[in-house]
Amino acid sequence: MKNIFKYLVIITIIIMNYGVNAEMTTNTKIIIKTTSGDIKLELYDDKAPITVSNFKKYIESKYFSNTIFHRVIKDFMVQGGGLSVNMEQKDTFAPIQNEANNMLTNDRGTIAMARTSDPHSASAQFFINLKDNTFLNFRDQTQQGWGYCVFGKVLKGLDIIDKIANVETASNGPHQDVPKEPIIINDIIIE
Repeated sequence: MKNIFKYLVIITIIIMNYGVNAEMTTNTKIIIKTTSGDIKLELYDDKAPITVSNFKKYIESKYFSNTIFHRVIKDFMVQGGGLSVNMEQKDTFAPIQNEANNMLTNDRGTIAMARTSDPHSASAQFFINLKDNTFLNFRDQTQQGWGYCVFGKVLKGLDIIDKIANVETASNGPHQDVPKEPIIINDIIIE
């Protein structure tokens, strides 16, 4: 009887500790409020902590307010977070370390950081994958192999993303695939 009681106490402690740990790793939920509708996402604080912390810093500073989705490529991705409605590049914080080696994949509905050819140049711009883009995934820690860091996924509003993906686009100065009618990011908020 004492052994049964001892095992019950141990099991209870394990269950309680698991519950506390699960509570401590709660991921951030955000809403991207656009002129096309709202998109709710979960950010993976646990799997991409540097990237999520950086993104939250931009959200908290209201950086994304009145930026646009400036690059829309059907059957690929929609990109935003760096240009104003007038197509002017916004100043950013310092670039961050690429965390694409977290092994999260660029699947449909995931959000990832945009960057230049330098693997560690991501700052504010992001994109949402319209399909599984496996060629963007991490392969190795070389210039060509780093890939693009996934740091969250769409929970609600994939239909809004699909709607954005179907707008008419054109070139605008040096930029290609720009929506003819601006799709404005009014704000991004943390729930």
